[in-house]
Amino acid sequence: MQNIPPDFLQSVIKYGYLIIILLVFLQEVGFPNPIPNELVMVFSGYLCYTGMLKVPFVILVALLGDLLGSGILYAVFYFFGKKIMKKKPRWLPISQKKIDKLAAKFQKQGISAVIIGRLSPFIRGYVSVLMGLMNYPAKKYSWILVGTAIFWACFYVLTGYLIGPYWKLVSTYKAYWMLLPVFMLLLIVLLLGLRKVFVRLQTKKIN
Repeated sequence: MQNIPPDFLQSVIKYGYLIIILLVFLQEVGFPNPIPNELVMVFSGYLCYTGMLKVPFVILVALLGDLLGSGILYAVFYFFGKKIMKKKPRWLPISQKKIDKLAAKFQKQGISAVIIGRLSPFIRGYVSVLMGLMNYPAKKYSWILVGTAIFWACFYVLTGYLIGPYWKLVSTYKAYWMLLPVFMLLLIVLLLGLRKVFVRLQTKKIN
């Protein structure tokens, strides 16, 4: 498959579930990873199609890696966020101004913004940081964390599994996998939009 390091492919094939949970955990906890987790999930789904891995186990380890990484990140910034931001560490490439802007957006749009953020591949890691800094209620965030992690893992693993028969054709396009996160984000926005419309229609009927 083009644009994926051969070492990465061999690692996933050789170590299977262990490398999957490790890669997902490291990226979700904040360590830089040249291979996006979304691509890890899609390729793992393809390996499930070939029979090398099992779909339920891949989803389970991805879920555990996501929950552990995101949960730790949230907890660290929940308890030590103010001290960390005062030091402005290089490993956190986000300014206080940007954090305040995102916080205002989340507070305005409510839980839907948090859900969309958690499902957005380019900012999902920062959501846990932001929720921790905002001291977002742990119990409330834990439900969002679990729900979005399940949806995220299932979506990408099953996508890789379903495109298994066409893997050689699809893999000839270098950036094909970048369309998946975009499609997922658009799907979530559409569903939330339809939900709001439905709620408004129901409200009008009642009134």
